[in-house]
Amino acid sequence: MKSNRSRIQSARNRTLPSMIFCCALCLCSLANAAWKPAEGPLMTRWGKQVTPDNAHREYPRPQMVRKDWLNLNGLWEYAIRSTGILPVSSMGVPPMTEVHGQDARATDHGRDAHATGPSFDGQILVPFPIESALSGVMKPVGPDNRLWYRRTFEVPNDWNQERVLLHFGAVDWDTTVWINGKEIGSHKGGYDPFTFDITDALNDSGEQQIVLSVWDPTDAGTQPRGKQVRNPRGIWYTAVTGIWQTVWLEPVNEMHIRSVRITPDFDKAQVRVEVDFHAIAGGYHIRAESFRPDRPGNTLTDKFKLGTDYPAQDHTVSLIVDTGDFEPWSPQSPFLYRLRIKLMQNMKEFDVIESYFGMRKTEVKKDEAGINRLFLNNEPLFQYGPLDQGWWPDGLYAAPSDEALRYDIEVLKDLGCNMLRKHVKIEPDRFYYWCDKLGLLVWQDMPSGDKYIRGNDPDIERTPESAAQFEAELKAMISTFYNHPSIVMWVPYNEGWGQWDTARITKMIKQLDPTRLVNSASGWTDRGVGDVHDIHRYPGPGTAPPEENRAVVLGEFGGLGLPVKGHTWQDEKNWGYRSYKTRDELTDAYVALIENLRSLIGEGLAAAVYTQTTDVEIEVNGMMTYDRAMIKMDAEKAAAANKRLYLPPPILKTVVPTSQKQAMNWKYTTSKPGDGWERANFDDSAWQSGKGGFGTKGTPGAVVRTEWKGSDIWLRRTFELRSSKFSLPQLSIHHDEDAE
Repeated sequence: MKSNRSRIQSARNRTLPSMIFCCALCLCSLANAAWKPAEGPLMTRWGKQVTPDNAHREYPRPQMVRKDWLNLNGLWEYAIRSTGILPVSSMGVPPMTEVHGQDARATDHGRDAHATGPSFDGQILVPFPIESALSGVMKPVGPDNRLWYRRTFEVPNDWNQERVLLHFGAVDWDTTVWINGKEIGSHKGGYDPFTFDITDALNDSGEQQIVLSVWDPTDAGTQPRGKQVRNPRGIWYTAVTGIWQTVWLEPVNEMHIRSVRITPDFDKAQVRVEVDFHAIAGGYHIRAESFRPDRPGNTLTDKFKLGTDYPAQDHTVSLIVDTGDFEPWSPQSPFLYRLRIKLMQNMKEFDVIESYFGMRKTEVKKDEAGINRLFLNNEPLFQYGPLDQGWWPDGLYAAPSDEALRYDIEVLKDLGCNMLRKHVKIEPDRFYYWCDKLGLLVWQDMPSGDKYIRGNDPDIERTPESAAQFEAELKAMISTFYNHPSIVMWVPYNEGWGQWDTARITKMIKQLDPTRLVNSASGWTDRGVGDVHDIHRYPGPGTAPPEENRAVVLGEFGGLGLPVKGHTWQDEKNWGYRSYKTRDELTDAYVALIENLRSLIGEGLAAAVYTQTTDVEIEVNGMMTYDRAMIKMDAEKAAAANKRLYLPPPILKTVVPTSQKQAMNWKYTTSKPGDGWERANFDDSAWQSGKGGFGTKGTPGAVVRTEWKGSDIWLRRTFELRSSKFSLPQLSIHHDEDAE
């Protein structure tokens, strides 16, 4: 182990003239005062409060908390340079480009690079991506360039004899890091945290320098990228490049805990705590203590694991913590236990972390009627909530603040939702912490990438490089967020986006995490594997026939749009699956949609996902505006309708069958009929006859008995009712695109 004593002592013994110290403070204050966000199309109220001094100051890893750490968010230097200009110099200066009236060329990037002018382009506010307004830059980077970062820091004096870890919450996408000119490592992945031990690269004293080089091909590459594109349009959004989560330093002993995996066993009233740690000698112990938050002084469990003769290497030990008569975690009562884990030798503590866990269980099981439902804690629970994109008008991938992250979850809870589907994006750890804390179930998507397929196409073929990267980032997602009780389902694929080797990937996820459900393919490309059959219907709602081994869920529906003037990404040409002009119109349509959804629960539907939490860029399908300034529908009426979804499933009686189950005769025409064609006494004798349904064979989820490939069709059918005394009669229509 390298000793840091010399550099720490040197730092302690330095005496700086007070004038120089004051000048440094003044320069820092001037730099912060000069920073301002770029002029973006839209700003949230939290974004208006962001400064270099308050940018995401919270401890970023809530399930593995240590007391000592140093936040490196704030102003960094940045530069955008061609990808062909490498490498970084020992001074941490990115390659410069000079223009002498002819072609641009790379100059020497050592000490004398300063002779050509400033080595960086300006300042950027970390952790906001460079394309965002809150970065203060709002510039594209593109696949032909690399984004460079630089900043300095000083190691706190009281970190003597400690190893120093440099943590990145997430950097999109291909990152290389230098400390004081020494390359310390690289990482590929836009969503998972990564860490480097930088101790051996630190100077003995004084300022230390970090330099990053980041490359992100966005949709020019095959890597997981979600909805990022170079040319934003429709449901595709602005690219995100570089640092977009907290950067921080942490001191640890040479003997320290590396990771913790927490698995509740609901039926046995136990929780398994697996601790991975690094030891350099034998005789170490792992101690786990759990507490009820309502009884902070009462140790619920105190487990002591004897570690005899551990050699100097990494180890994993498992502890079984008995919880006794425990409080379950659920959306109605999100009860969390505190957990403290210690690495010890002879009662001396070498590492202590604080964590938490929730006792909950999720599975697919048959209810009393023999229909597969989603069960939580051995009880059936209809799961309902929105498709959640996780985008912000001022920070793009990065929420403007922790308070803003929490706000979205609070609004969804107030609207009567018990779940959200995090759509082709992975959030910072603190997002899932708030879901754990406030009680919101999460279906977690894997970010999509590579090629797309249509509903009838086979799975794509990936190159070995693309396949390896997808699996690496998928495994990282599962291991990183495994401990969060709010996450109840993994979703590897959406609508055929990058869908590859579906059966094997589903099996792999189950092996990595047997405690959660797997939704193998949300949308049109079901392969008959996983725990649920997930369909999409816009505006819907809709369902599929019940299955013997899987539950049926509606992975997307709704998309009711309302642009609100002054709260849109652009003034005109906004887009929604359905458009309304007033708040009242939107509310009425939403309530009717939810009432129709409730009837499908009686047919076997186990969950539904409404599109979507907020507007995003030109999409105006949100429950809220993009800037979160208003809830677009009447919140009380929407919440009342949503809460009725959790009542016992309705008992349904079919009065007249649909053509999905039984071929029914219809009269139809593909030429626009005269006025009054929809009335009972209209003469349709000249119309053609055919059996429903109508459409193109092979359309996912459709039963087609009469081929129709045109743009418009008019349909009529008569039927007889023996009685008109019904409670909430409803008409079920299966259709794709617009129907009246």
